[in-house]
Amino acid sequence: MKFTKMQGIGNDYVYVDCFKEQVKEPGKVSRFISDRHFGIGADGLILICPSGKADCRMEMYNADGSQGTMCGNGVRCVGKYAYDHGLVPADRRTMTVETLGGIKTLELEVKDGKAVSITVDMGEGTLTSDLPEDIQVDGKDYRFVGIDVGNPHAVYYMDGIDRLDLEKTGPAFEYHERFAPDRVNTEFIEVVDRKHLNMRVWERGSGETWACGTGATASVLASILMGYVDDEAEVSLRGGKLMIRLDRATGRLFMTGPAVEVFNGSIDIPQEIYYD
Repeated sequence: MKFTKMQGIGNDYVYVDCFKEQVKEPGKVSRFISDRHFGIGADGLILICPSGKADCRMEMYNADGSQGTMCGNGVRCVGKYAYDHGLVPADRRTMTVETLGGIKTLELEVKDGKAVSITVDMGEGTLTSDLPEDIQVDGKDYRFVGIDVGNPHAVYYMDGIDRLDLEKTGPAFEYHERFAPDRVNTEFIEVVDRKHLNMRVWERGSGETWACGTGATASVLASILMGYVDDEAEVSLRGGKLMIRLDRATGRLFMTGPAVEVFNGSIDIPQEIYYD
């Protein structure tokens, strides 16, 4: 299987060009290639496929093999791949990507013939909780704001997020009965000021990742609703920074950030993984 490793501020996936390749059992393949000791190492697998509705279609699979609805950092990398590898014409600066969360419109910033920064129209977010809602996790009291931006998020505000042991506590948030049966992506937020947030994220199906574009988008919207930030704010994550903007006139959210191609390669997929 030929692949391209790409990352958006440290949120790394293995990408396969399904205009040229076919991937059998992508969930099982994702589990195999995502392993950082025995596979390639990634937060999951993303397939770039033909679409009858957009320039291309994105299929996303988490590191545990479950299929995801949308990935903000992933869709930026899909846009970069599509532009850099000629799936869209070189004179284009706008393209569309079909996802399970709807069709996303991307604006491309191009330098020296390569897409370097992408702005994604993330659509409108939906409040899915009280503002805020009380919850108890592992016997401790918290408050969160639930936001859906094509996939579900629970945003928690607290100090000292760098001290959190997410490997220990993350699953309790992800699998809490409040979010059954689909689970939830969990964001831990420090409000720096009205234009800056610090964030760590525990993604359902992948654990802690260095970045989450939909999570950053959900966190800014939650923070706007809570009155903590203005309509445009920068989110600092472990892998870098994203800019999120709410257009009050339309209610739509826009995410801007980089996308990087790391390397290309090929890997043999053992037949036995299809029968585990």
